[in-house]
Amino acid sequence: MIYDLIIIGGGPAGLTAALYARRANKSVIVLEKATFGGQITFSPKVENIPGFASLSGNEFAEKLVEQVLLQGAEVDSCEVTELRDGKTKTVVTDGGTYEGKAVILATGARHRLLGLPHEEELIGNGISFCAVCDGAFFKDKKVAVIGGGNSALQEALLLADLAAKVTVVQNLDFLTGEQKLREALSEKANVEVILGTVVDSYIGENELTGIRIRREADGTVTELPLDGVFLAVGLVPQNEAFADVISLDGRGYADAGEDCRTGTDGIFVAGDCRTKRIRQVTTAAADGAIAALAACDYVDSLGK
Repeated sequence: MIYDLIIIGGGPAGLTAALYARRANKSVIVLEKATFGGQITFSPKVENIPGFASLSGNEFAEKLVEQVLLQGAEVDSCEVTELRDGKTKTVVTDGGTYEGKAVILATGARHRLLGLPHEEELIGNGISFCAVCDGAFFKDKKVAVIGGGNSALQEALLLADLAAKVTVVQNLDFLTGEQKLREALSEKANVEVILGTVVDSYIGENELTGIRIRREADGTVTELPLDGVFLAVGLVPQNEAFADVISLDGRGYADAGEDCRTGTDGIFVAGDCRTKRIRQVTTAAADGAIAALAACDYVDSLGK
């Protein structure tokens, strides 16, 4: 079977694209290598999705998948290993090969982790990545931001207006964020910056209660009691398998603008895996709609 549209990635961008494509009466399959719903499934409570006062990331993902299935889209759990361009697009996975007239890449970007023991288990149980999403849950509590770049300093500034205390832990001997952000942070009385220090381990099994930090210069280890940790050490876009068919920027993101078009006919991109400034569930869904409508136009043009 040749699908009208193959969507690689089952997060909010990919599932929204599937919904719009099915509404346009296109045959669609969504391929996801991990968890349908994407990064949002790590959030135990989400309050910034229009139409929902509050729900968990898993609940939102379930609603999305159910809606897409009701519209008649197919889904499959598999990892894409190769995308071949041609008259039709060939998507090679670890479970088989699919053919489609058009492809939407909605593979997302995973947050870079520290690689410490129990880290995965503590995501959503004290470890967070987004102050806009989760900051309110730490009102009047003690939190740490790990990282010293622009993203980390922006997270720290947002948290400083909510938390009782914010500790910024940076492995280098200086902050790498912009001077304006550094100056704004220095004006916050409840922010402490610790430089030249790495996180040695997390404290807490089922829920984070603190971190152990190690000073690089002399190896001194200190325990820091905390209610939450925000990791801001970078994102890793999931585009490695497509580097030979679309253009990527220097950080590995798909080089595409707000129209979600790549430089390759019939291949579109949506969500966090493309170059963009704001990465939120709502912007991912918006990308999904834009990419799907563009892909449907492309498929329709093939029949003319």
